[in-house]
Amino acid sequence: MVGRHGDSQRAYIGSFTAAGGAGILTAAVDTDSGALTVLGATDTVADPSYLALSAAGDTLYAVSETSDGAVAAYRLEGDKPEQTGPPVAVGGAAPTHVALHAGHVLTANYGSGSVSAVPVRSDGSLAPALSGVLEHTGAGPHPQRQQRPHAHQVLPDPSGRWVVSVDLGTDSVRVCELSAAGEPTLRREIALRPGSGPRHLVFHPRGDHAYVVNELAPTVTICAWDASDGVLKPLGEAALLPGPTDGDGEAYPSGVVIAPDGRFLWTATRGQDVISVLAIDESGTRPRLTATVPCGGHWPRDLAIDPSGRFLYAANERSGDVTWFGVDPETGIPRRAGSIEAPAASCVIFN
Repeated sequence: MVGRHGDSQRAYIGSFTAAGGAGILTAAVDTDSGALTVLGATDTVADPSYLALSAAGDTLYAVSETSDGAVAAYRLEGDKPEQTGPPVAVGGAAPTHVALHAGHVLTANYGSGSVSAVPVRSDGSLAPALSGVLEHTGAGPHPQRQQRPHAHQVLPDPSGRWVVSVDLGTDSVRVCELSAAGEPTLRREIALRPGSGPRHLVFHPRGDHAYVVNELAPTVTICAWDASDGVLKPLGEAALLPGPTDGDGEAYPSGVVIAPDGRFLWTATRGQDVISVLAIDESGTRPRLTATVPCGGHWPRDLAIDPSGRFLYAANERSGDVTWFGVDPETGIPRRAGSIEAPAASCVIFN
């Protein structure tokens, strides 16, 4: 979402306080250079690892990625987010993602393998009760990572009718609706390749395709998306790395973002510590790896593209920084431009 604070732009950076993070960092954004300048931090909830903004840009929502799982709302007035009330329990463990849909905050709860819906009041604050929890079921072939469901992301589709949840533990994407009472209701489950470990997806700006980044295999699954019926159809996979992994073989893809014009897809891979650039053909069905570049730090947990599409940002969790890159408009290749210290950084969003 895009919003403004007067004539300036802000970025909000989530982090893991248990690993030394400062909570939610607020930074000013230089829209000409992409540079960030830290303005302050808010540490009122533990491990605010993922953030989302209201459509109006005046309220920020943060998960608390803890074993007892919660979500909190913040009013954005000035440079320091002000919490609007106590965190609301989401009825699930370790929420890793948050999104807004149909008057509710949705969370994907990795630890318990579920999706929760929390009502949003007219002033943007959270009602102190759940609308419902959708429990995922199933498992996958990986003996350590897929013994049970692990919902990693939840988000509305571009049409605004459907909600999709990506589950690393069950190798699947679920398509849901919110009932009249705001309860997440499963409509269908789409199986992806066993053992791929889907983590996050992003929709093409046209709304006719989706790209699912897989954490347990360095690939992206290309899918056709039919919003009229809420049908996701896997078409194939594209490689995210040019060859075998190096050293100890660690390669765990994490974030995925797409250019506003749909020409390029970028993913981050932890362990290899690279950003992959994929060129997307006009049909949207054949992303092609064209380059990999260093992420500017260690263990890139997430990527973000600024609203203009000119700058790319990597939240490098273990090196404790956010690095920004200028994006070549012809090739999509990011070139490092600078970084700020951000201990245990986990995501970046813009307002």
